[in-house]
Amino acid sequence: MRDRARLWPQAHPIALDAGLALAVLAVILGNMFIGPHTERYDASAPDILLAVVGSAALLLRRRSPLGVLAFTGAVTVVYLLTATGEGRAPVAATVVVALFSASTHTDRTTTFRLGLATCLLLPAIAMLFGARPWYSAENIALFAWSGMAAAAGEATRNRRAYVAAVEERAERAERTREEEAKRRVAEERMRIARELHDVVAHHIALVNVQAGVAAHIMDSRPDQAKQALAHVREASRSALDELRATVGLLRQSGDPAAPMEPAPGLGVLDQLVDGFRRAGLPVEVVVEEDPGTLPASVDLTAYRVIQESLTNVHKHAGPGARAEIRIARGAAELEVTVVDRGGSPQAPGTAGGGHGLIGMRERAAALGGTCEAGPRTQGGFRVHARLPLAAPARPAGPAGDGRIPA
Repeated sequence: MRDRARLWPQAHPIALDAGLALAVLAVILGNMFIGPHTERYDASAPDILLAVVGSAALLLRRRSPLGVLAFTGAVTVVYLLTATGEGRAPVAATVVVALFSASTHTDRTTTFRLGLATCLLLPAIAMLFGARPWYSAENIALFAWSGMAAAAGEATRNRRAYVAAVEERAERAERTREEEAKRRVAEERMRIARELHDVVAHHIALVNVQAGVAAHIMDSRPDQAKQALAHVREASRSALDELRATVGLLRQSGDPAAPMEPAPGLGVLDQLVDGFRRAGLPVEVVVEEDPGTLPASVDLTAYRVIQESLTNVHKHAGPGARAEIRIARGAAELEVTVVDRGGSPQAPGTAGGGHGLIGMRERAAALGGTCEAGPRTQGGFRVHARLPLAAPARPAGPAGDGRIPA
């Protein structure tokens, strides 16, 4: 109800102006006929006409505030020059309202000039040409009301400008929050997509190889086939565990708690390498300098780069492939290099930059680092990542430290 009453004047400005004009006319006529000077004041037809014309002009105060001010000022001057008797109908009320309206629609300098001109001109005419002494209360009141109208109009204009600025800032902040929320959702979606790709591509590749081995030697060497199937079971269980942790990111409040396993890192690199070795891919690990304790985001990114690189070598390099991993920690960055030393000169399926290579580059870019991948001239494929140990001031790519929250 309160909001409706506050918005009604904005929705019906003509009705508001008409009501204001009638109220001003009622005040003027009331002073003529029921005021304290009624017995000494003979209201004439010209006086009533001037009151009606001046009040009617207020209907246009929004459309032409300066024009209405000039017109009501002229009507007031005519009244001051022609009125007789000791009493005085407040026709000047029309110019006071017009001055207020003009002040709310102009700037501060214009308001000051209009207010000063009205405060000085109208009282001066009343003092020089009126029937009362120059120091009469009516002349002083005319000066005071003109000044207050200009001041009130300026205050109203400032208030409106302040409210408009606050509303604009609120709308801009709301738009910024919405854009930030959309950006975060997009970044989180990309991060989850990278996690799912890395997990599925790696484990499914191992499952596929081990299942093929088991099918090939099932009849001739059943013991080795059982061992291959055990590897399939282990790889699938690891895949399910990581998928469960990743999908836990999508849980809603009140759902069962997500698994509490930490995100993988270089600390479990031996397990990753052993899995590929059991799948038939020789892998050599060279640690030029002990990486020590790494930031969680760097640790996970290094692990995922190695995982994706070994998966690509296993899938695309062909028979006789072998991989070499080099890890070196410098003063400000961690370098990870994975080289296929036995594959074809150009590994099929990787030169075009599939989702795996895109994901590696995005992970490195999110930390402010780089990841380069391409075929080697002497054969095989090389992936080289440089990961800063300190977080960048502004993420160079999609944000997210890659940690799987509980």
